[in-house]
Amino acid sequence: MQRWRGLADLPGGWGRCVATIGVFDGVHRGHQELISRAVALAAERDLPSVVLTFDPHPSEVVRPGSHPAQLTTLHRKAELVEDLGVDAFCVLPFTSELSKVAPDEFVHEILVERLHAAAVVVGENFTFGNRAAGNVALLTTLGQRFGFTTEGAELVTAGELAFSSTYIRSCIDAGDVRAAATALGRPHRLEGIVVRGDGRGHELGFPTANLSTPRFAAVPADGVYAGRFTLLNGHNRPPLTTAVSVGTNPTFSGRERRVEAFVLDVDEDFYGQRVAVDFVERLRPMERFAGTEALVEQMHRDVARTRDLLT
Repeated sequence: MQRWRGLADLPGGWGRCVATIGVFDGVHRGHQELISRAVALAAERDLPSVVLTFDPHPSEVVRPGSHPAQLTTLHRKAELVEDLGVDAFCVLPFTSELSKVAPDEFVHEILVERLHAAAVVVGENFTFGNRAAGNVALLTTLGQRFGFTTEGAELVTAGELAFSSTYIRSCIDAGDVRAAATALGRPHRLEGIVVRGDGRGHELGFPTANLSTPRFAAVPADGVYAGRFTLLNGHNRPPLTTAVSVGTNPTFSGRERRVEAFVLDVDEDFYGQRVAVDFVERLRPMERFAGTEALVEQMHRDVARTRDLLT
């Protein structure tokens, strides 16, 4: 899959394509269906498929300080999109200037002049252009003017519930990682670099890998979780079973919120490694214990339950 940062990265002689547009945070089941439709349509027309996305999140530019919790890093988003068979992944830097572009200008300058779109596939609630004034109906009209077709795909639902990034964020914020996984089509993942902690876990017999996560990462609610721990950056080791603590460690009056992963049956220092933690099941909320003995007893129970669930 080709990866472009900005339209200047488009290769010379770029022909027509089928494009789909969106933030696609999480690349959840609704996004997957939308992108897969674009890939299928591209195959029908013997054209390349292109995902056009934005960085940073548009809301942070339009309303500074309102950046939503991020379900996927940009790198992870590209990986997930590539798995769906997309030919090119184009990241358009979202700036204040871009936010003020009128809908018809956005279509003409980006979709027609630069991407040469023959077809555009978007969600039925898609909006674009200055003040989100453009919608699917306008995109269809502009497509008729400029020579491309438009498809507005229905949202993916389960009963009366429509899967969306906003819904998934609410699940993660509540610690309901199982519901989040249902909407995502896979467990929610946090990526980060393993950094030094205070060493207390090692003293208690449960050495942990402490994750330094990206600024806007969607961190689940405080609690203890069963999950999978994966080494990134080219490592081919299979995922490892892990019990994950999220919170401030109230038994020791901690103040800093941390994500700490105890990897089962592995005696290894992961310091400095880039890793991923996939949250499979919430075991319990965060608790303050009367002392270390009670805490250690509970940690043994957490590890045993994690082992029962995932091994």
